[in-house]
Amino acid sequence: MEQRVRVHRARLGGDEVRVIRAAPSPARLVLREDRHRLSMYADRAGAEQLVALWSLAARSARSLVHLPIRANPAPDGVDGGGGGEGEPVSLDLVLLHHSLRFPTASWKQVRARLDAGRPQTTGTPDGDFPDRDAVRYERWHHRSYRDHLAFDIAAHTLFVVGSPTAFRERGALLRDLVDEAPSFPYTHPNARHFCVELGAGSWSRPRNRRGVPASLHIQYAADWRL
Repeated sequence: MEQRVRVHRARLGGDEVRVIRAAPSPARLVLREDRHRLSMYADRAGAEQLVALWSLAARSARSLVHLPIRANPAPDGVDGGGGGEGEPVSLDLVLLHHSLRFPTASWKQVRARLDAGRPQTTGTPDGDFPDRDAVRYERWHHRSYRDHLAFDIAAHTLFVVGSPTAFRERGALLRDLVDEAPSFPYTHPNARHFCVELGAGSWSRPRNRRGVPASLHIQYAADWRL
């Protein structure tokens, strides 16, 4: 699959930060934090872009992949992301490798300094993610396992941080949003919805560092009405 992007750059001290954005940005993709968990909603087009950009992030060790989606309206039947006490807060999404050691507290400054960017087309090969049957999920619960994702929030943005292995193994789950979700209402007519759950760290922790929820619930919204 080909994905159109814009590659932006900004200076942070003596370093250059490279940021990749989809062009155009996903319109049918919403991310919110409701104090208890992180929730994302995607239709078919939004799911395809999310999977493509996740694949790009797995291969882009020196770049931040930014999805500026916090202004997107939520689908019908989902409460809006206001930000008052107890209300969900809409967020952007950034995917990056932990090897970058990017200080998330500087994101607002970097975002404001990004240049206009240059257009580019990149390929996201179908074989970027392993088959689900090839992923040894039991390893995720072992103390010695290190390829977990980490979540952080800064400047109304969720940062998903991980190794190439972490992104690729979770990508095997995300791919179900494209491969299985569209037919799910017909194969499972009594089910409420199709979703994918991604965790940060071990599955037993309800919250990540600094109180960030350690669970990202991604729900497929086939009938997206605004």
